[in-house]
Order: sequence, then C-alpha cells, then structure tokens
Amino acid sequence: MSQQNDLPPGWIAQWDPTHQRHLFIETTSGHQQWEHPLETAGGPLDATVAPAPAPSGHGKRRAYAVGQTHAYDGAGEVAPYPDAAGYGAPVQPGMGGAPAPLFTPGLANDQFAAQQQAAQGQGYYGGSEQYPAQQPAYGQQQPMQYPPVNQLADQFGHMGLGGQKPFALHTANLVATPPNPLELLMPPPEIRLPPGASITDSPAANADPSYMRSTINVVPTTYQLLNKSKLPFSLVLTPHRTLKSAVNSSVDDPPVPVVTDTVIARCRRCRSYINPYVTFIDGGQRWKCCLCSMSNEVPQMFDWDQARNQPGDRWSRPELTSGAVEFVAPTEYMVRPPQPLVYVFLIDVSHAAVQSGMVATATRTILESLDRIPNDDNRTRISLIAFDTALYFFSLTPGSTETSMLVVSDIDDVFLPKPNDQLVLNLTESRAAVETLLGRLQEMFQDTQIIGSALGPALQAGFQLASTTGGKLITLSASLPTLGVGALKNREDPKILGTPKESALLQAGSPFYKTFAIECSRAQVSVDMFLFAATYTDVASLSCLPHYTSGQTFFYPGFNAARSEDAIKFAHEFGIVLGSQIGLEAVIRVRASRGIHMSAFHGNFFVRSTDLLALPAVPPDQNYVIEISLEETLTTPFVVFQTAVLHTTCFGERRIRVITLALPTTSNISELYASVDQIAVATFLANKAVERTQANKLEDARDMVQKYVTDILGAYKSNMTGGGGAAAAGLAIPTNMQMFPLLALGLLKHVALRQSSQIAPDLRAYAHSLLTTLPSQTLIPYLHPSFYSLHDMPPECGTIGDAGVILPPLLPLTSERLVKHGLFVIEDGQTIFLWVGRDSVPQLIMDVFNLPNYEALRGGKYTLPILDNPFSQRVNAIIGKIREMRRGPYYPALFIVKEDGEPPMRLWALSALIQDRGDQTPSYQQWLGQLKDKLNGSSYN
Repeated sequence: MSQQNDLPPGWIAQWDPTHQRHLFIETTSGHQQWEHPLETAGGPLDATVAPAPAPSGHGKRRAYAVGQTHAYDGAGEVAPYPDAAGYGAPVQPGMGGAPAPLFTPGLANDQFAAQQQAAQGQGYYGGSEQYPAQQPAYGQQQPMQYPPVNQLADQFGHMGLGGQKPFALHTANLVATPPNPLELLMPPPEIRLPPGASITDSPAANADPSYMRSTINVVPTTYQLLNKSKLPFSLVLTPHRTLKSAVNSSVDDPPVPVVTDTVIARCRRCRSYINPYVTFIDGGQRWKCCLCSMSNEVPQMFDWDQARNQPGDRWSRPELTSGAVEFVAPTEYMVRPPQPLVYVFLIDVSHAAVQSGMVATATRTILESLDRIPNDDNRTRISLIAFDTALYFFSLTPGSTETSMLVVSDIDDVFLPKPNDQLVLNLTESRAAVETLLGRLQEMFQDTQIIGSALGPALQAGFQLASTTGGKLITLSASLPTLGVGALKNREDPKILGTPKESALLQAGSPFYKTFAIECSRAQVSVDMFLFAATYTDVASLSCLPHYTSGQTFFYPGFNAARSEDAIKFAHEFGIVLGSQIGLEAVIRVRASRGIHMSAFHGNFFVRSTDLLALPAVPPDQNYVIEISLEETLTTPFVVFQTAVLHTTCFGERRIRVITLALPTTSNISELYASVDQIAVATFLANKAVERTQANKLEDARDMVQKYVTDILGAYKSNMTGGGGAAAAGLAIPTNMQMFPLLALGLLKHVALRQSSQIAPDLRAYAHSLLTTLPSQTLIPYLHPSFYSLHDMPPECGTIGDAGVILPPLLPLTSERLVKHGLFVIEDGQTIFLWVGRDSVPQLIMDVFNLPNYEALRGGKYTLPILDNPFSQRVNAIIGKIREMRRGPYYPALFIVKEDGEPPMRLWALSALIQDRGDQTPSYQQWLGQLKDKLNGSSYN
C-alpha cells in the first residue's frame, strides 16, 4: 500500500530518518502514529480527541459565532490536551499532548537512548493507554491501569526489597510541557507489593484510595533516604466517606463489608486487627501479626458460620479479603450502652436573623427533613433553643401539639428552666409537637426588634441538655456574638489587611471557644456552625468549635432568603447534614509496622493522647491528614498501616471500621519518586499551610509552600539528573508529579493564602476550614478549578452516556481560552461561574437565558431556566452534573459573569484561572521561572 496516496482524507505522511519509517499525522488534530491509518483497527491512537457520534434528536443546528456552523456536531473542536503552541494547535513531538519522548537526565548515553526508544508510541505514563475521552468526577476509580514495565525496567532491576515489579521512573520538563488537567483524574501510582504479600488473591485486599492513601506508594527503608528525597510522608484518611453510584458504570462503589458474628481477632502486643497481610502458622491454629510479628491464637469461632451453625470458609471472611471492613463490636468495646442520636438546635432569632429569612428557611428545612433524620431505632431525641439577648426554651408534650415557651433572661448564670427530659424529647413520640413548634417559630419572632446575640450562653445551655448522653449542637447564628460569655468584638480593620498583622484576625478572638470545645469533646458533644451575616461575624473564632469537636462549619455571607439562590443553597446543605448517617462517640487510632511513628495530626478532632483522636461525631466525607516519621531502618519487604475507627452508628450499634493499607519498601530513591501520589501531597500541603497560618503568619505559610516545591524539585534535580544535561535548561520532575507545582500555585493563589488587601478575614477563615476538612476528591478542584467551553462543546456533551451526563473537555486555566463570543463554565466545587462573552450572539442568549440579547442579561447569582431547546437542556444537565458529582453536602451557587460586567465579579471569576498572572501573583510560567531561579541559586545534596 502506498504511503501518501492511499491515506484517508485529513492525513499526511512524513518520513522519519531516525526510525527509517513513515510517521502519519492527522492534520486537523495533530495526532501522530506509526501505523498506517487504514491498517490500524482501532483508528487513531489518541482516542481522547476522536469525537463521539452525534446523538440523534438534537433538532436544528445553531451557529453561535461567525464561522462556527457546526456548533452542535463538534466540528472544529480543539483537543482537550493543550500544547505549547496555544492549546489546540497541531501537537509537535516533545510538547504536551501527543506521546512525546520522555527523558530521565543523568542516565548513561546508551540507557538514555533505550529509554527514548521505549517511550516511542507510548501513552503519557509510558504505556499504551491514552487519556480517557470523557473524564469522570475526580476521585472515582478509573478502568485504566498503569502500564506494564517496559525496557527501562532493566535499568532498575535492583529496585525494591521484596521482588515486586519496580516502578519505571520517567522525567518531564515543566518548562516545555504544559500542565494537563486530565492528569488530576488519574488514579494514584499503582501499589506493587511483593508476590504473596496478601494471604488471599482478593483485589480489594488493599484499601481503596478514597478511604486511605499515602503521599508515597513505596516506603523508604531509612529516614536518610526519605530526607534526601525531600518528599513528605503522610496518610490522607476519609474513613467515613459516602457511597455513591460510580461515575463509570463498569466500576462499583461497594459498601464496606460488615462482620456481624462479633469474632474479632487482634494482636496481643500491638492490638492491630487481623487483615489480609497476616500469615497463618502452626497449621492455621495461630497467626503472625504483620505489624509487630507477634504470634497469636486464632479465635475458636473464627472458622464457624454462626448464621448457618456449620463450619465456615476462613478464606471468605471479609477481614481477610478486604482492606476496609467493619466489625459489630461486642460489649467489651463499650464503656456504656450506645448513645442515642441527640440533636439540639440553637437558632438565632434576633432582628438580623428574622429579617434575612434565615429563621423561616431553617425551620422549614428542619420540618421537611424530619423523615430524613436517622431514627431507625426510634431513639433519636430533639430539642430547640432560640436566642437573641435572652434564651428561649420550649417544653413539648408528647402525644399532643401543645408547646410552652420558657424565657431565661439571666445569661450570666445559665440554667435549665425545666428538667432535661422535658426539654429533650423523643422525636417519634413528640413528632406532632415538634412539627407544631417548627411551624410557629417564625411567627413568634417575626416582629422582633431585638439586636444582639448571646451565642455563648446558648451554647452553654445546649451543652447542659446534650452532655448527659452526648449529641450534636446545630447552631445557626446570624450576627456577631456580643453578650455574655464568648462575646466578641468587631476586629475587622481594612488597614491591616494584606499586612503581617492580618494573621491575628485568623486566630480566635476569645479563649472561650477553644476551652468550651474541649469540654464538649470530653462529653461526646459535637458542634456544627451555620453562620449567616451581612457584616463581620468572626468565622475564625466560631470555627474553633467544629474544629475541636469534629463538627462542620458552613458560611453564607450576605444571606437573604428573598433570593431563591441563597435559600436553595442553605436548605440543600442543611438538609444533607440533617439526613447524614453520622458516627457518634468515636475514637480513631492509626497503627503501623515497627519503626514507623505517627508524628502529627491535621483535621477536625481533639488529640486525646499521643495517638488517639477523639471525635464526638464522624461526619461523612471529612478528611484527616496524619504525618509519618521513620524511627528506625525498615527491614521488611513491605509495611502495613491500619486505621481503626471505634464508633456508634446513628442507629445505635457499636462498630469498629478497620482500614488497612500495605505499601512496599525500597532502598532506591528512583522508586520513591516514581510512586508519589501528587493528589495526596497537595492535600497534605494544604493542611500544613493552614496550620502554619494559625501558628505564624500568612507570609510564613506562603514561604513554606514555595519551600516544599523548591526542595522537591531541587532534590530531584540533584539526585536524578545530576544537575546537568537536558534538565539544566528546564525544571525536571517525575511525570506523576507534573501537576504538583500548579496545585501549589493554586494554593498560593487561593483566597486562604493569597497576598491581597481585599480579602475579608471571614472569607479567609472559612477557606481555611474547607482546606482542612474537604476530602481530596473535592479539595483538588477547590485548588485547581475546572474550566469548560459550552458554546462549541462536542454534541454528546450534556447528554446521557454510560457514565451519566457527559461533561465537555477540560481546558487549561488561562484566560487565553476565553473568546468574546463564547459561553464558559469555571467551577471549584463551591462556586460555579458562567462566563458570557460580550459578543455572544442573540441566539445563544435566547437559547440559554430566554433573553433577547446580551445587554438584557444581568450578572450575579442566577438560576438558569430550563427551556424547550436542546442546548438549554444540555447546559442545565452539565450544571446539574457539576453540582452532584463530588462527595459532600456542598451545593455550589451559580453566578453569571459578563465579560464587561461589574469589575469585582469579573476579578473573582478570573482569579480561578490560576495559570494567569494576578494582581500580586505570578502566572504559571513566571512561577516556574521563580522556581528555576531559586534552584539555580541553591545547592541540594
């Protein structure tokens, strides 16, 4: 077959003298492949840019810009992977996008040539796989697997201690390779354990990364090796994550298996739980602990099926086949009978709270959520306290609709006006009275003119109600606490914003909130804060309560229920919290193999002892980060980490959730770099930065972030490239860490850390709360927002595919992709911006907003109408998908941003495009230049 004349339309052939064969290039997309297009059964190698067949039923096509006559069938779309020539131009070898020659500077000439040859025709990670055409929500398991070891493996045959397959390290040049947002959707590097590490061949023997993941997926054998690499070593835990239907229909999101027979095998020495990485000895009568090597007896009932009253299959027990398992705990794990679920609502009824509509929205949401509040065992109890400058208690009569209000005006010496059991009542027995009270509460205070908040005394009263059993104080406050214990002053001073003194505003203004929180933790009382205020409300002080009691903070600045967008956001998030299946009276302990120590803890909990975390409640999808140190040389081929969460379920059952993660060890620094999980590293760094701001200054936190990046780049340059060769002209980094510098830049540009005199301290403090609690799946887009083009998206986007609603291709976070006639989405999981170009044609405005032209459109919070045209339905489907695809209760508000609209709104939206230069922040290329300058001026040994 001739190489040029027989090509399909749009393809050309170029002779490659180096490899002595033709290279085929598709002119419209820049795809390159060695095989002839007509001889390749699968078509072009890069499936990511091959448009899917246009779905039927779209109706007539609409042209939304001059020359865009195929807006609905995907013609002219750009490849989702950017290239250095402008994100969409034909891809050149060595640039981003197409499979490019990978290099590891510092290798001998023949080794380097072998690696170059091995990389030809491979995917971005050095294998045959390419980026998926449709990205699922971040954090979900992908069907893609990491590539098999290629020729480069021969160079590193000595890696590892246990005979496992070594990682093939590939290096990228950050300066020459544009960041690819699709990398953030990839699974972490594969965990390659030695053969026979697990006693079963179950693929679930290691915990899923959504429950527990490590910043490095191999463990260095010595502290010196870890220190030499400059890599952080931490665990990222989300032990109580929610279950959702998988984004990819071929991947399940199974529940944690439950062992109900109360047969629990634990090591006598280290108290770890039996797991897939133990070994059975003495004919199966004893088992050897994988953490401390202690020999233990197998429980007598371990091999007995109690449900069927017959011998059972040991190898099918969940604790031997699953890295995440839950045990129903026997009585010896209980200090007292399991507590009931107790909710005490503290509702601000001052003038500001009533006039904003907060009281009406809150009471209506509670009323509509009564059936969602967990109450399977009919033991759930509920109470309500209203407060302004006084406290208002409500005595309910079970079996009737009668309620009586009791007023306590002495806020200096808080007392309960009636016995506890008359103020906290069973929800099932008092349902009618509770419904009546919630329906009347707004009317009771609708004419109030009282200004002031006795939040501190209200918290003390709620604590007295809940402390006998433990429970949750759900606090809704609409103004700064000004009366009684815990009173706060307005500390906001525009003159100190952006100065070193600003850090004082991010610390608690009163010691009451921390000391009271510790008292709550001892009594198993958790506090959730819902904060509404048109003015300063001191989020930094009030968020101490959720921080030390394992609660949650929600902030609604400028809340006004008359705006439907405000009311819907609050009602949605409040309702999700009320209906959550939370854990109660919990403790968490992380154990590890000998020589490994848990050195620091980050998250919402109280550290009761050196390694025991106390959590009065365990909300779903809350993140915890634990730093790890190496105390002695590791001699085993792999090590094991085990997290145990002892808790009471919200339906009254004591359980132990055990999550086990095994990682191989190595004495080779190449494997260490090749195993880095950049998502976990970014999560660790966000938590570490918040800790630094609370203990020091914002500037110290920013310096720390930059130091982590430069240290890692410098150590990699020194250890892996020799500081010279091809790497000297750029910045060398492992391919599995290519997005880490951009994530770090996103953290520096985030409202939590950004150098600015325009960021309110309440917004900073709330951002700090989110950075330390969001699960990685939600935290990463919070640092690196998602950017989509809607006006020219492929025709399948916004329609239903095998994995649900299909999202448009991700774009790089730069305003270079904004066009004046375009419609774009920028979202970070908390906010959705719909950017509308000033030259948008009237047909687009009519199709999406049902308005005649661009001039008729207003900016700000918005609710999109669902119109009777396919494009409107697709856009609404995409917005709906964005709102539901991540874990957690958050409901991002939608803002319309006009290109020539209000400057503050435009700047807010553009600040999410973190690759661009900001007021006092560098562009991504400038950031790389700064890093390069620091490296060239430093010495790393």
